Amino acid sequence: MASALPATVPEKTPDLQHLRLYSLYRLCASGMLLGSQLWPYFRHTFAEPAYVFWALVVFFFYALTVSLSFRHLQFKSGIALKLQTSLDIAVIVVMMHFLQSSQSGIGLLLIINIIFAGLISDGRFAMFYAAIATIGILLENTHQVMKHNLLGDNYSDYSSAVLLSISCFATAWLAQTLTTRMQSSEKLASERGQDIEQLARTNALITQEMPNGVLVIDQHQRLKHYNFQACKLLGLEDSQCLEAVRSQAALSLLTPAITQLLQTAPANKLAPQDATKLTINNRDLGIRFHAISENMDNGVVIFIEDWSQIQTQAHQVKLAALGRLTANIAHEIRNPLSAISHATQLLQEDSIEPGTERMLQIISDNVQRLDQIIKDVLELNRRDRTNQEQFNIKTFMQEFYQQFCAVEKIDPHNFTLSIPEKHATIVFDRRHINQILWNLCKNGWRHSKQQSRSLQLKVSGDKSGQFIHVTIKDDGNGIDPKIQPHLFEPFMTTEKTGTGLGLFIARELAEANGAKLDYSSTASGTQFSLTIKKVIV
Repeated sequence: MASALPATVPEKTPDLQHLRLYSLYRLCASGMLLGSQLWPYFRHTFAEPAYVFWALVVFFFYALTVSLSFRHLQFKSGIALKLQTSLDIAVIVVMMHFLQSSQSGIGLLLIINIIFAGLISDGRFAMFYAAIATIGILLENTHQVMKHNLLGDNYSDYSSAVLLSISCFATAWLAQTLTTRMQSSEKLASERGQDIEQLARTNALITQEMPNGVLVIDQHQRLKHYNFQACKLLGLEDSQCLEAVRSQAALSLLTPAITQLLQTAPANKLAPQDATKLTINNRDLGIRFHAISENMDNGVVIFIEDWSQIQTQAHQVKLAALGRLTANIAHEIRNPLSAISHATQLLQEDSIEPGTERMLQIISDNVQRLDQIIKDVLELNRRDRTNQEQFNIKTFMQEFYQQFCAVEKIDPHNFTLSIPEKHATIVFDRRHINQILWNLCKNGWRHSKQQSRSLQLKVSGDKSGQFIHVTIKDDGNGIDPKIQPHLFEPFMTTEKTGTGLGLFIARELAEANGAKLDYSSTASGTQFSLTIKKVIV
């Protein structure tokens, strides 16, 4: 069985900046060495050019060519770059051999070569280049020792070569260590940058989806960030805010009123607090300031809210508290009301005068009306206590139709029922849907002409096959346009004996069961539609 070969890690491409610096260093070093050989000619002390002169000329033009085309040195294999670095080290060692008068100074160029080689190779080949330089230094020093010994000089000094070799290895180790740390820091910085970028995108998405407007300004009150809702509430175009962010414009150029309010706000109130009402473009807004830090040094976040929504939320809280109070009062009223009703019935059983009997009948009628109001209020308080179940809409509608006609004493010719043959199943509270349909059908019959087909109850499906529409249509005179905006408000009624809670409770019960109640009204009649989600079997 063949063993799996380890996957080769691709070699990292050298950094262009490091290559540019290395090429510039090579060009400067070769130019200085060549200039040192040309100096005698500038002083008019002509001599025959030595081999080292021509070698330096070739090296200078080689460095010049590489400097002009250093971008092409980025090969995936990196062999060309390794050969060039090794060639640079070899040339410097050769210069150390020929230029004996300045050997120590030229040898220091090897250390710079090793540093650049370590940076370009990410520290992986620094020791390799140090080894090549050490071999070259020791070979050159050995050649010098052998040359002096042949001339009869007792010369065996390796101290300078050993120190230079140790310096090369120390430099290589230091370059490798620093490069490793630099790579680790770059990787960590890159990861942190990606996290910050992802966090910025997440924050931008959250602020864009917020129902309230958000403006972020810096310590100089320049706009740094905004969301679409802020533009909408302030009556600004998105392009205006975007241009203000790009040009780092002051907030006062967009909304002077908010800037003035910010300047007048005490520093200790730049924290979460109740919104301050401010009218901008004939629109009431709630403005809240929140300092990013303890003061304004890091900027301020401005939250903009629609004042009408704030009022609506406060109104809803009051209504909820009022609903609980009303339910408690209704419970307390039922007991004395029952006693009054019972006493009235006892008095009606006795033979009394016609005037007294009329007064007792008025009491009895009003007791029943109060009892109905209490029932409606208690039913409204139980809107969230649904007992939903699955049942067939066709069977339920047939039972409801027969019961309604019998109780309300309506001729079936005047009240028609239309149900599709295809069976459908819904999830609803039976008691709730019965109450909704009873209120709607009773209102429809009361406002209809009460003749043939005056009231119609119809069940139909939609095109998507996901919903069922239950419609109640009458042939009355329609709903007064002045009343339509307040149709579903509690205690809104045009009847002298009505409670004004029927339609309000019908809509509340529909929403509690995930349904929707709509209406349309014309001069030829009114139609209520109850949309219920169908159970997909």
